[in-house]
Amino acid sequence: MKKISNKVAAMVLTAALGTASLPFAVLTTHAATSPLTAQEITEAVNQLARQGVMQGYSDRSMGAHNQINRAELAKMVVKAFKLEGKAKNPAQLTDVQPKSWAYKYASELVGLGIMQAEDGQFNPTGTVTDAELVQIVSKALGRDVKSVNYWMERFYSGNQAASRGEVAYLMKTAQKAIPSEKAKITSVQSLNAITLIVTFDAPLTAEDEAFAKAKADFVFNDGLTLTNMPRLKTGSISTYIVPTSVQKAGTTYNLTYKGNKAGSFTGNATLLQMNESRQVTNDTFEVEALKSDNVTDYGYVISAYSAGRGDNAFVLDQNNRANGTTYQIISSMQAREVTITPEGGQPIVAKYVPFTQSTDGVQEPKFRLPEGQVLTPGVKYTVTSDWATIKNPSFVAEEIDPLEITEAEALSETSIAVTLADDPRDELFSGRSVELTAENGEKLLATYKYSSRKGAVGIFDIQQNGKLSAGTTYTVTPVGDWAGDSQAELTME
Repeated sequence: MKKISNKVAAMVLTAALGTASLPFAVLTTHAATSPLTAQEITEAVNQLARQGVMQGYSDRSMGAHNQINRAELAKMVVKAFKLEGKAKNPAQLTDVQPKSWAYKYASELVGLGIMQAEDGQFNPTGTVTDAELVQIVSKALGRDVKSVNYWMERFYSGNQAASRGEVAYLMKTAQKAIPSEKAKITSVQSLNAITLIVTFDAPLTAEDEAFAKAKADFVFNDGLTLTNMPRLKTGSISTYIVPTSVQKAGTTYNLTYKGNKAGSFTGNATLLQMNESRQVTNDTFEVEALKSDNVTDYGYVISAYSAGRGDNAFVLDQNNRANGTTYQIISSMQAREVTITPEGGQPIVAKYVPFTQSTDGVQEPKFRLPEGQVLTPGVKYTVTSDWATIKNPSFVAEEIDPLEITEAEALSETSIAVTLADDPRDELFSGRSVELTAENGEKLLATYKYSSRKGAVGIFDIQQNGKLSAGTTYTVTPVGDWAGDSQAELTME
């Protein structure tokens, strides 16, 4: 069945096999009703043909107007992303002849889990919808679905079948997003006092993104450092949000990457606009930012997190705009500090509580007083920062009931589940520990495993190579006052 006229399928009649292409004038008659131009499709088809990714038909046409079938797509995906031989266990297919040109490609992708073949049925002549195409390319590239969808937004039509020309256009874009260990910086921009926007000529490999490696690779003058790993922006090809220590306004910073000069920028005086500070527990408070103030947490706009943020995730363009609004970005809070000052008292430095900056759909990073210190009820506190301005920085502390441990369960000899009376939300387990005391007095320390909370239940891992002993009953108590004097017992089976 032919596709409707507003799909790219109607744009292109033919393009010659190999490296040649038809004159653009031959194709322009269809461009008026198409979201992609005939030239864009022709260039993509010709590029993939030169690479051997896309092959024409016996009549020497490339069939860019044809609906792509599953066999054709399998070959294009394997070739475009160099997946030959990557499957440890290529699939056995029952509806594709082993001697068919398509068998090795289909078998490879099914073996990799990129395409499916229920009961060995690959359906090689079946069409591929745009929705299916997004999933397949996302898996093949190892990139988030939202980014691939963004690359397709000009022609995406959900459950309508994709054309060969459309797939070629998407593949041309997606190939640029293949990570490279040789990636080089092409531009660096300071967005605010703690955030850089850095663009490479190709995405970084997972090894180069890792914090320890990135911190060694990114070198600045005047004491500026990376504070966490660079994070790829959703929808971009190779643009990263890079968190730094607080920049000195007006200072010229020179960046070298892997020992090579990569550019310069001026330290930014722009502070993040935060809305309000408020108490959360007797030793913890939060600083809120609002999307309505055109401030977004990086967790909502980075590729790594987009799948888990639901409707809160969105795409910022190259100018950090979405739906006509320009956003300021809160980069990673790792290693951030703020100052909290009691009225008539001395300032106290409070440190960021890991993994609390945009949990539960809100932008409210938490900060905790030094060990053993608590907020004094009735005292007014004011929060200040060298990386943010806070519209409503003060609150009066109250006595807040501590969390309450109600149950503990051994998950393994090195891990336990701790249940509270109520869901603490916002990762208030974060940074907490419990002590396990055996009947014979032996003690073990367990610390919360970041981001493990499921409702009122959090996972705690035994520290210092300790292990639970079979048949032993332990009393679980909080370390510090975060859960008062509550306790629970568990028995290691």
